[in-house]
Amino acid sequence: MHRDLKTEHWVAVCALDDIVPNTGVCALLNGEQVAVFHVNDGRERVFAIANFDPNSGAAVLSRGLVGSLGERIVVASPIYKQHFDLQTGECLESPEHSVATWPARIDGGRVWVGA
Repeated sequence: MHRDLKTEHWVAVCALDDIVPNTGVCALLNGEQVAVFHVNDGRERVFAIANFDPNSGAAVLSRGLVGSLGERIVVASPIYKQHFDLQTGECLESPEHSVATWPARIDGGRVWVGA
């Protein structure tokens, strides 16, 4: 489930340099934990998905390992190792356990997430 891309309300969650490339951090956005990832695979990009892993019941996705499966950029949950697509939130092994996503962008050296 992707949040509205036409979001006009953006929240600066941190400086881009605060996130080591190809890792994530957790941010609190409107009372909800959001996992924010800085991916640098020749292009510097950011992604935001729910931090809650529905497979384990723990808020841990920001601590997962970032990588790729084919053309998809994913994070592997640190508990049961399911893969979540950072663009769509889809859980590749169990699509019924997919997570929400938010629009994210880099502007002025900061990471912004659509609220």
